[in-house]
Amino acid sequence: MRQPPVNRIARDAIKAWKITAAFFVGILWLLTIGIAVMTSMYSFSFWYMLIGAVVSGLSTYLFVFLFPKIRWRRWRYEVFEQEIYIQHGILIVSRTLVPMIRVQHVDTKQGPVLKKFKLASVTISTAATTHEIPALLEEDASDLRDRISALARVDEDDV
Repeated sequence: MRQPPVNRIARDAIKAWKITAAFFVGILWLLTIGIAVMTSMYSFSFWYMLIGAVVSGLSTYLFVFLFPKIRWRRWRYEVFEQEIYIQHGILIVSRTLVPMIRVQHVDTKQGPVLKKFKLASVTISTAATTHEIPALLEEDASDLRDRISALARVDEDDV
């Protein structure tokens, strides 16, 4: 079996993922509070409020505190002359090889949360799908994008 890739994404990815997850879990908590208000106003069953609170609490623990750390530990990548090797996953670890000859274009993208931590993601597009290497330092993402682009161009010339 092939060795896992050696390059890691930036450690600040954990903070960025926690903030993003907290935003979505906050919406879930607002819905739970709405259910609590409806329960008290219209004499709904207490169980609706309890189930909402348990689901919201469990979601907060999993998506804000546990999964970002595991996700960071599992995310690795490596760029070779002929292929890009990507490993990611939380419960199921996926290992993907993207042949350079299949790369059509490479982009970097940066949302507001990534921008706050000076991070960017690299997306690698093939005819079939798009692969992403998330949360790299801005300089590393730019260098990686340029390197992949140069290697993909060389492969096209070789064909």
